Amino acid sequence: MNNSLVINKKTVISKSITIAVAVIISVILPQIFHGIGIVSGLGNALGTTFLPMHIPVLMAGLMAGPIAGFISGALSPLISFAISGMPAIIMLPFMTIELAVYGLTAGLLSKTKMPVFFKLIITQLSGRIVRAGAILFSIYALGNTSIDIAQIWNIVLIGLPGILLQWAIIPLLTYRLEGLKKYYE
Repeated sequence: MNNSLVINKKTVISKSITIAVAVIISVILPQIFHGIGIVSGLGNALGTTFLPMHIPVLMAGLMAGPIAGFISGALSPLISFAISGMPAIIMLPFMTIELAVYGLTAGLLSKTKMPVFFKLIITQLSGRIVRAGAILFSIYALGNTSIDIAQIWNIVLIGLPGILLQWAIIPLLTYRLEGLKKYYE
């Protein structure tokens, strides 16, 4: 009995560390991309295109499960906004919802026997669909006129390089970090 309490305590500590690391990286990576964008004259376009905040959240879900993924996904944009003012206030609720769904879905799929690539596709679809639903709700139910439906398609199209980057990096990272999963059980 005492041994199971120690394992649970270690698991909680491991998942808490994962959440903290995911949030920290989710705040730092976009700043790097935006900094490069400013220096190159592209402004915020690199962050919007390559979706750097998504990678640590997806990894947190895949490595530490649904609760850690959800928490890191919900906190990352909020903390980033509090520190840097990004994402823009108009997009903050939608990005928070999307990343929370990414973390939750990745975590729910983390123990399934399907390849990481398919877990990633399902997770990305779920997050984008929920974000689109939140935007539509905001427009039609809340009467938000500062956003239009075209933004749903723009978000997907502009973020395609980021989605491809996630397809390339996340399976490799997951494979390399597979040995760490023992600390989450």
